[in-house]
Amino acid sequence: MPTQSGVRLDRIPTWTKNDLVHVVVEAPRGSRLKMKFEPELEAIVWGHPLPVGLEYPYDWGFVSSTLADDGDPLDALVLSEVPSHPGVVIPCRPFAVLEMEQKDEGDDWERNDRLVLVPDRGGWTNDVRGPSGLPKDMRQGLENFFLSTHFFSHAKARCIGWKGEKAAVRLIRDAERQFRKKAAG
Repeated sequence: MPTQSGVRLDRIPTWTKNDLVHVVVEAPRGSRLKMKFEPELEAIVWGHPLPVGLEYPYDWGFVSSTLADDGDPLDALVLSEVPSHPGVVIPCRPFAVLEMEQKDEGDDWERNDRLVLVPDRGGWTNDVRGPSGLPKDMRQGLENFFLSTHFFSHAKARCIGWKGEKAAVRLIRDAERQFRKKAAG
């Protein structure tokens, strides 16, 4: 899905001029459908329905110009009051990482952390500065959502804990380096 300038969504600069991060929405808040950016098509494509009873609690997407350990752009959850749409780019402030591990049957545990951000121009989210700024039941709800999405697959998952802004920025910077390394060949 190129923009009018011909820039691909997965190639937009990671950071804005104001030290915010560009997050591309794949599945908006309330969606029961997993969608994913497909670089070869330059489009957001159908993935699969979420299990019955599950929906994305907030906008789900990726941080542009990054590469996570799983070979895809770095996943991102944007806490906002309203849903957006697939393909929307949201300038966000990184503030938390939900540290998680997952494993398939017979494999070793591997990290699959979840980056959590807030839009630059939000409502209640303007005051959130770290995971402790979220109500405990909201943190638990997010943990349960991510664990539930694994429950219906063949993978096992567990939450390790929450880290703050520094860990979020470190995760993004590491994924940026991986992206540049791969792009350089």
